[in-house]
Amino acid sequence: MSGPIHLAFDDNRLLSSLYGEHDRHLARIEQLLGVDIASRGNEVRIQGPHSAAEAARDALNALYAKLVKGLPIDLGEVEAAVRFSNPSNGGNGERELFDADALAIATRKRRVAPRTATQGAYLKALKHNELVFGIGPAGTGKTYLAVAVAVDHLITGKVDRIILSRPAVEAGERLGFLPGDLKEKVDPYLRPLYDALHDMLPPDLVAKRLTSGEIEVAPLAFMRGRTLANAFAILDEAQNTTPMQMKMFLTRLGEGSRMVVTGDLTQIDLPPGQKSGLAEALDTLTGVPGIGITHFTGADVVRHPLVGRIVEAYRRREEQAR
Repeated sequence: MSGPIHLAFDDNRLLSSLYGEHDRHLARIEQLLGVDIASRGNEVRIQGPHSAAEAARDALNALYAKLVKGLPIDLGEVEAAVRFSNPSNGGNGERELFDADALAIATRKRRVAPRTATQGAYLKALKHNELVFGIGPAGTGKTYLAVAVAVDHLITGKVDRIILSRPAVEAGERLGFLPGDLKEKVDPYLRPLYDALHDMLPPDLVAKRLTSGEIEVAPLAFMRGRTLANAFAILDEAQNTTPMQMKMFLTRLGEGSRMVVTGDLTQIDLPPGQKSGLAEALDTLTGVPGIGITHFTGADVVRHPLVGRIVEAYRRREEQAR
């Protein structure tokens, strides 16, 4: 335990947003870093282990800098600031936080910024490569960030359309027992993609672009025989593709297009003995120029903190089983 760190902020008008309602932002930093934070007016005192207290200082400074720029912050932003500032998570202080701001994407409904260093690396890969693989557990933002980049490309005219696809593989359910026609049967599998779209664009604009074909959400089987030119194509849940399906999808890439493939190799729902097309693609394509591969871990989970602990517990169990 070292001496306390003292901070003072210039603009009192920003303090309520910085501290959060009933100081909940400060309380969250205390909980995540194991420090004590006391505020009095525009002054803050941080007491705790030296590295943790420094991380809390860096997080508060970065959050205050966001508010000075006119950017809103919430608990998610607070948790992201702590991740970037905490050396035990591989954080590198305020510099990484400002790098994250530079990578932010402004969609019609919200501003989307990376909340972990790996998410930042993923956004850089999406910027510089025509084909990107995002591999890792649930809740790490693989698909969400890919949809955000796709929407940005569409509204800025870099592509003419977005194509979102998933394999309609059952995870214990049976398609035949679901009511309705084919579209109604496969829509539940594609729901996460619709949800991400509605987070980025107003509902009327999503509906309009779906009707016009500028945004297409379709099962993987509908991709065969097509050439996807001037499009941003995303294949989600790719661990449930067969090698033949994966090769088919990857070879749809046309002129002026971008492609993102996301998946979690720990959640394969294929029949026993069937190799995952995603696993084979990673073995085959690693090192090929123009292809970016980003691996997420449980430390990158940005849903409820418990999700990260669940992912880590299952990882340990699988390691013990091996």
